[in-house]
Amino acid sequence: MSDAQRAAADDLAAGPRKGVKGPFIALLRSPELMSRLQRVGEFLRFQSSLPARVSEFGSLVLSRQWTQQFEWFTHVPLALKAGTVRETIDALREGRRPATMSADEALVYDFVTELTLNKGVCDSSYQECINCLGEQGVVDLVGLVGYFTLISMVLNVANTPADAVEDVAPLPALPR
Repeated sequence: MSDAQRAAADDLAAGPRKGVKGPFIALLRSPELMSRLQRVGEFLRFQSSLPARVSEFGSLVLSRQWTQQFEWFTHVPLALKAGTVRETIDALREGRRPATMSADEALVYDFVTELTLNKGVCDSSYQECINCLGEQGVVDLVGLVGYFTLISMVLNVANTPADAVEDVAPLPALPR
């Protein structure tokens, strides 16, 4: 590793992730980008205004959209721990809109889906999200969408394998 890569890896390992894995292995090729992104991810995962269940559920919606196995295997246990029910996760895995979502999960599902499909949201979706999550929550949710989209692209381009996790089924390919 170069000095810059070593410094970026040491900084990452000193934080809550405790090591260089997943997307950060590929991102280490651009240590400055990795350092900046890992701080954004650390904020979104550990300090954002979003409740953990909302944040983890949003991560799963994006993992499904990108068929991103590494993120799926990482965030399914976290979503379950945060309160998302198994039936909701199973429906997401199968590419269906879950019928068992809580009200805030349904809001996040619809907002994230509208944003990623249309590259924006309509006024009523925006207002509904503001009413539920507040202005900072909406911005943090949009940040989560952008961050996990970028991380999913990095992982998919690098063909980063996922570590199997007990009781978590891999994502099947979606029909194109």
